[in-house]
Amino acid sequence: MGYAVDSTGRIDVHYRRDIPVRDGASVEIDEIRKRIDLLDDVLLRVLNERARLALEIGHVKKELGLPVFDPAREKRIFARMKGDNPGPLDDGAVVRLFERVVDESRRLERTRSQGEGREEC
Repeated sequence: MGYAVDSTGRIDVHYRRDIPVRDGASVEIDEIRKRIDLLDDVLLRVLNERARLALEIGHVKKELGLPVFDPAREKRIFARMKGDNPGPLDDGAVVRLFERVVDESRRLERTRSQGEGREEC
């Protein structure tokens, strides 16, 4: 499995390009779910890589005595994501998703900087 992002921001999962169509109208649900599962796998890897990078930033912030929370940076992230949003998610949904991602990154930075290690949910 592989994936690519096209110029519109759409992710193309290289799983199977020829999704079977029955009766010229309905697409096989199992095939679509397989593509969703593959995208979930990609999302998991991407989110964990983002978290690793956030931890690196957290180490630098700690060394420099900077706070974990940077509201200006978060506003820029949300504005950029809304500006780059190709849909079908509306901008509010995109912001809510990224608020959660950023919040979890901030939580991870705080717990790791306090020496608590890996936290389970």
